[in-house]
Amino acid sequence: MLALTRRRDPNSREEAWLIFYGDVRVGTIGRRFGNPPGTDPWSWHCGFTPGSEPGDSKGGTAASFDQARDAFERAWAVFLAKRTEADFEAWRQDRAATAWKYAMWDAGCKLPTQMADGRSRWFCGAEIGIADMDEHIYAAHMEPKPL
Repeated sequence: MLALTRRRDPNSREEAWLIFYGDVRVGTIGRRFGNPPGTDPWSWHCGFTPGSEPGDSKGGTAASFDQARDAFERAWAVFLAKRTEADFEAWRQDRAATAWKYAMWDAGCKLPTQMADGRSRWFCGAEIGIADMDEHIYAAHMEPKPL
């Protein structure tokens, strides 16, 4: 089984950690900001979509980082027990499709769904239509699954 790892969130102004299971981001632990005095200064969230059902994700607050991490790890054990490899693959496919969409926009390309005939030339040079869009994204633009 893979171990959970954490990385600082480079986009957060407060201390925040992104939690990963292999290459899949499965949650966060971070300092809250703007909360009233006397409330828990840490929050945590465990879960990811797509790849899970509504209500499967859990989150809460804690008085310390260590308490937030412990609560996250307990929630993760329950969440992971309900996951299959297909759930993780759904998240990876969504990540690839989102990255592809932004790369298309950055290159000034239109998406096939924005064209009257449903076809467009992609930043990679391929001309693809709506029907074969997902297959091409997963074959040509998806990072390999870690071993």
